[in-house]
Amino acid sequence: MDLDVFVTAHRTEWDRLEHLLRRGRRLTGAEADELVVLYQRTATHLSLVQSSSPDPLLTGRLTQLVARARSTVTGTRKASWRDAARFLTAGFPAAVYRSRHWWIPTAVLSTVVAALLGWWIGTHPEVQAAIAAPADLRAMTRPGGEYETYYSTHPAASFAAQVWTNNAQAAALCLILGAFLGIPVIWILFLNMLNLGVGIGLMSSAGRLDVFLGLVLPHGLLELTAVFVAAGTGLRLGWTVIDPGPLSRRTALAQQGRAALGMAIGLALVLFVSGLIEGFVTPSGLPTWARITIGIAAELAFLAYVYILGGRAARAGDTGDLTAVERSAELPTAA
Repeated sequence: MDLDVFVTAHRTEWDRLEHLLRRGRRLTGAEADELVVLYQRTATHLSLVQSSSPDPLLTGRLTQLVARARSTVTGTRKASWRDAARFLTAGFPAAVYRSRHWWIPTAVLSTVVAALLGWWIGTHPEVQAAIAAPADLRAMTRPGGEYETYYSTHPAASFAAQVWTNNAQAAALCLILGAFLGIPVIWILFLNMLNLGVGIGLMSSAGRLDVFLGLVLPHGLLELTAVFVAAGTGLRLGWTVIDPGPLSRRTALAQQGRAALGMAIGLALVLFVSGLIEGFVTPSGLPTWARITIGIAAELAFLAYVYILGGRAARAGDTGDLTAVERSAELPTAA
């Protein structure tokens, strides 16, 4: 492409676009329509220059024009309570629902791993001896020991806040690090299952597995589900790096990354609920059956939220990604 001829042919259009942009809101209806047409043409010109004759000065001018024109055409959009309501009733549950083929297998496999680790630790005294000295193991597993007092040694409010912060960070790491082919996600998930397996193994070897489950299940059902959702989404993001499907890798990662960011916010709210349960219900004086019932009710409520609201929104086309207006414009590319 002859750059001088190209500039000569289109300079008038760019100058006209710049003139319209300077006028701002004083445009007439016809001038506004003209601005939109010139914006689209200039975006195409920018793409052609970038792919054929990447002149720095011309590229800089056209990039600035396209950015200013897009801002004028689309306007500045401010978040509102309506956006928050749409996110909670459609965007977030739809994203969780659409990723269920990743987080459900992750949950099943992780639970099996935790159970196997618990069985291995509980049936092999030499493994228990490698974890801690016999006196320390007795201190952890005896009635009134560390496993029981862990949930009641701190004020409920501060304990709930601490638990929420730690779990939200773990979920966020699973979502963020998923882009590294999902390998860090697998490690984070394994550490969580190892921690759970150690508790199962040690308490079962002491004949107190029922006490341990009575302490873990009230908050653990919802908490682990949130972690599994985060891990499954992170693994999905990692797989997108390997196989982006029909989209370009950049576009596919952008879509999955934006949805994952929204899920991080939604899962933080879910983990806030599980933190409240862990801080106020788990150490309470309620009977074990009542505490477990509360945990099961919270878990069923979340699953119903995902499958009813999320399924409906997903079937309506919601992916959990930003809407077309909120996303950055994609410039046309030269063939």
